[in-house]
Amino acid sequence: AVELRLAGGSSPCAGRVEVKLQGRWGSVGDDIWDMEDAEVVCQQLGCGSAAGAYPAHQLFGEGDGPVSLAIVDCKGSESTLWDCEIRG
Repeated sequence: AVELRLAGGSSPCAGRVEVKLQGRWGSVGDDIWDMEDAEVVCQQLGCGSAAGAYPAHQLFGEGDGPVSLAIVDCKGSESTLWDCEIRG
C-alpha cells in the first residue's frame, strides 16, 4: 500500500506532501500544485477542506528523501491522490 503524509508543518494537517514508495518517504515534486490537489490530500488524510496550496519548499523546507512524482493533476473530487492523473 502506498502511504501519504504531510511533513514539516505545525500540525498533521499542514506540511510538505510526502509519499512512501518502496519503504522510503519522498517528497511530491510538482511545479503546479494547486488547491484541487491540496483538497484531495486533505480529504484523504481526514483533515477536511484544504486551506491553501503552497510551494512546499518555501514554507516547509526540503525533504530528506527522493522527490518522486512529477505532475499531479486532481479535479478536487477524487477520494485519494492515487485517483488523480499523475504524469512523470
